Amino acid sequence: QVVLHERGGGLVQTGGSLRLSCEASDRSLMEYHVAWFRQAPGKEREMVARITVGGTAHYGDFVKGRFIISREHAKTTVALQMDSLKVEDTAVYYCAARYRALSDWDSWGQGTQVTVSS
Repeated sequence: QVVLHERGGGLVQTGGSLRLSCEASDRSLMEYHVAWFRQAPGKEREMVARITVGGTAHYGDFVKGRFIISREHAKTTVALQMDSLKVEDTAVYYCAARYRALSDWDSWGQGTQVTVSS
């Protein structure tokens, strides 16, 4: 497992943008598959986006081209650029990692709050 930290949450108006970043406290994330999940009050956790070690990105259907997940800083961090934010994007966003592609997401960050106001 790896200790993860998220940064970049906050309050933004509808249509605005936020950039989240995920980093590990003691190692690079370049050898880990990384994902962003979110959980809104009263709702189940859902996957927002994930990126493979090789850099292939996958997104939840609700993203619809608004978000981009990427590896940065020599692949030591993983960012989630969120544009055209909607009120329904309000949630706690979590970074998760796994070493093997088909294993469980076994490393999780503490989460960062994203609030989109109308």
